[in-house]
Amino acid sequence: MRNHFSIQSIEISKTFRHRPVLESISFDVREGACYVLFGVNGAGKTTLLKILAGLQRPSSGRFTVLGFDGQSEQAAIREHLFFLGHQSALYDALTAAENLRFAMGLRGRKPTATEIKRALDRVEIGPFANLACRYLSAGMKRRLSIAAALLALPSVLLLDEVYMSLDEAGTQLLHSCLQEWMKRGAAILMSSHNPIQARQVATEAGVLVRGRLQAVEIGTYGNL
Repeated sequence: MRNHFSIQSIEISKTFRHRPVLESISFDVREGACYVLFGVNGAGKTTLLKILAGLQRPSSGRFTVLGFDGQSEQAAIREHLFFLGHQSALYDALTAAENLRFAMGLRGRKPTATEIKRALDRVEIGPFANLACRYLSAGMKRRLSIAAALLALPSVLLLDEVYMSLDEAGTQLLHSCLQEWMKRGAAILMSSHNPIQARQVATEAGVLVRGRLQAVEIGTYGNL
């Protein structure tokens, strides 16, 4: 694997209907680091994450993930990257356990019942393994998505508004998982509206302002 599990964005720009959303975005996230991306609604945070996840194409510029070209080598990247959007990708008709099996199946993996139980217990929803997802609260669904990330064992995590629907206990659980991933060398890029929460795990941060990325000192998060 190449480039220390890093994410690198080189002069990425994105235009929608002649309106610039991202302008010359350059930064990198190294192995074991957590980069937090701030910005008001509509600043381009989700667009940038989707580009890095291979779900949208930049209008110009390029990026690499694990040293692989972000556009021409997506197949090589996909196995090692996990994207958690702010909208649930869960299926309401499936149980919590079935959702995990389905998600891992899309990645070419067949987790054992023990692995699924361990992931659900880790996010403290083990007793609800056989409950249809439609009956889970928004916070429980968020925990289930985190359980999927635990099973995936990615080298790169892209997390969009990851604190959404999480209570204080869920937030602390998330932070524990993030710290475990970082200790294993994963590179994490996440967007957030909550600087007070994010500063607990962040190693670097930036703010998108009018389509441009500005670096921010970690100690100033609470003043944004």
